Amino acid sequence: MGFTIGGMREIRSGTRRRGRSYRSSEECTAVAEYTGLWGWDVVRGARAVGGACSCGRTDCPAPGAHPLEFAPGIPAGATLDEVSRAWTELPGASVMLAVGRAFDVIEVAEPAGRRALARLERMGLPLGPVTATPEGRAQFFVSPGAATELPALLYRLGWDDPASLDLRGLGPGTHLTAPPSDRGGRGPVRWLRPPALDAAKPPEARLLLGTLAYVAHRSRA
Repeated sequence: MGFTIGGMREIRSGTRRRGRSYRSSEECTAVAEYTGLWGWDVVRGARAVGGACSCGRTDCPAPGAHPLEFAPGIPAGATLDEVSRAWTELPGASVMLAVGRAFDVIEVAEPAGRRALARLERMGLPLGPVTATPEGRAQFFVSPGAATELPALLYRLGWDDPASLDLRGLGPGTHLTAPPSDRGGRGPVRWLRPPALDAAKPPEARLLLGTLAYVAHRSRA
């Protein structure tokens, strides 16, 4: 299995494009913040260029949008030096966050997510980070366990058909592409609400879910 993006020939020869070096430095800094400040586990992910995935599989089911199986994870607490060494090995890797230990995610269509985020901020409710993906999804970081509890939480709020709301819970075993990385060759993932000092303690899903479900329902209606 070969890692083609970033160019193994460049690694052996010691040459590196200036733009790629800058991107690698930016990603290393971001990863060091993720692991050191907020205690998130990071994995190195594939990239896609022209529809081909850097994992080397011609039949890859998710080009540029999955972890690299042969690359060890970077655990919470890793330092900038440790992160830099890891990215030197695979300078073209994307940054992906492992979901399920430090946080779960509630995902919704980005337009609904933006409206819900504005409403939640006006209400003064506790909020964690929120990303926007190039596929048009908003991802709200919430406390671990939310993905499993999502159907029951929605039912208690009077919503007995989560699929009709276009709400999705992401838990253990899933990974998010994180800023500043590109996802699937479609463009970068962006922060709608960047991590704050309290990002290590994401809010409970029940505090946000009523607003998210209401806005998602109105958006689909």
